[in-house]
Amino acid sequence: MSSLVQLQPYDEHNQKLESFVHPPDWVNPEPADRYNLVVIGSGPAGLITAIGAAGLGAKVALVERELMGGDCLNVGCVPSKGVISAARVAAMVRDAGEFGVQVPDGWGVDFAAAMKRMRRLRADMARHDSAARFQELGIDVFLGSGSFTTDGRVEVAGRKLNYKRAVICTGGRAAELPIPGLKDVDYLTNESIFSLTELPKRLIVIGGGPIGTEMAQSFARFGSLVTQIEKAPNILSREETDAALVVQKAMEKDGVKFVLNANTVRVEQRGEEKVVVVEQDGEEKEIVGDQLLIGIGRTPNVDGMGLENVDVRFDTRAGIEVNDNLRTTNPKIYAAGDVCSKYKFTHAADFMARIVIGNTLFMGRGKASTLTIPWATYTSPELAHVGLEPAEAKQRGIEIDTFTQQLDGVDRAILEGDDEGFVRVHVKKGTDTIVGATIVATNAGDMISEITLAMTHGLGLKKIASTIHPYPTQGDAIRKVGDLYNRTRLTPFVKSLFRKWLSWTR
Repeated sequence: MSSLVQLQPYDEHNQKLESFVHPPDWVNPEPADRYNLVVIGSGPAGLITAIGAAGLGAKVALVERELMGGDCLNVGCVPSKGVISAARVAAMVRDAGEFGVQVPDGWGVDFAAAMKRMRRLRADMARHDSAARFQELGIDVFLGSGSFTTDGRVEVAGRKLNYKRAVICTGGRAAELPIPGLKDVDYLTNESIFSLTELPKRLIVIGGGPIGTEMAQSFARFGSLVTQIEKAPNILSREETDAALVVQKAMEKDGVKFVLNANTVRVEQRGEEKVVVVEQDGEEKEIVGDQLLIGIGRTPNVDGMGLENVDVRFDTRAGIEVNDNLRTTNPKIYAAGDVCSKYKFTHAADFMARIVIGNTLFMGRGKASTLTIPWATYTSPELAHVGLEPAEAKQRGIEIDTFTQQLDGVDRAILEGDDEGFVRVHVKKGTDTIVGATIVATNAGDMISEITLAMTHGLGLKKIASTIHPYPTQGDAIRKVGDLYNRTRLTPFVKSLFRKWLSWTR
């Protein structure tokens, strides 16, 4: 039986997962005399740094104290999307009547089976992040806690690893929030919610960010009575307000009850029930549930690594201090991923790792500030964003023009019953230069990539408008935004010139 909460229940699928990402019988190799890179942490940033460097011929050591694959594989992207996909199917069955499809009375969700499916798929995917695979690729994999002892050396499980450069990719974990009474309550985080085998009848979610919102909607679709608490006036407060409200309205349809503009005062355990006391409109009220999910707060993993021994400056809240080249205050040591970045995304960690490889091995000067990083929240509809929002543009003194295509004007969205949402693009005022975009749509996470590509390579809305998109697709909404921009170029003066020319040539 494993003691790790990520491996509960300890069934055949989680045992298979463990055999890949932390084999119980693993024997650490004898260290090389010196490594080009010692990478601490094997989440996305660490794995990509190690495999990329080794592929270029570097001698690499990879250190992991828990499960290879990090949060993404074990308690993040992979299990959450497995759960979300099952919840989406449940919602499709629930709403099938709207499409003329009759569903027998008495249908239901087998929550245990849905979670078992997630564990099976996660275990199958884990082979790509396995210790054995990385060993076969020429990387020395050491399982255990790595600690800097002196400049140029890391120790792990009694082994001394000497390095020319080191990269810290230890990620983060759920924070312990200072809510009175929370320590006395058995609550869930993103690290433990995927170990559930029984659907809670009543689920309380504290936090209106992506984690809390995705799980609130999914569990409501499974059949839980979900209450989501958020201190802001709406969920997903980092997004444009009207975009967040589209998602919030969809979640209300799914049965999620929102308690907004509310501060959590305290948490209590009353027998088997969890009680959250909130203050709203100057009054206290109690919310009672069977399970409580804390969906806010992340803490960087900076403890126990001996960073003080090698003059690496860090903060227990913000993480490791790095410059634009991702170098720490020790010139031999770099960092990448959640441990040092405000962008807590697997794809951000991926591209930060690519920068680190060039900067550590080849004296490169790659900069994290050059990355154009999109993000998406995988609710239904999805909400995706890249670049600046109006408030941020104003703060930076950038004047913008905004073009919005509502999905109720997009044929494919109408036919699929997904016409709540929009594609919105912000450009520098008087130009077609894209500075940001927000998409609310069924597959917004896929659609945002076209905008990200355009921003990365300096393609404006005119280029998008002149690109043929298949009809009918929801992606055609992006081209329609380009058409909206083109119409602004037809000024009264230009139009009068056209009229004169056409009259003369008639």
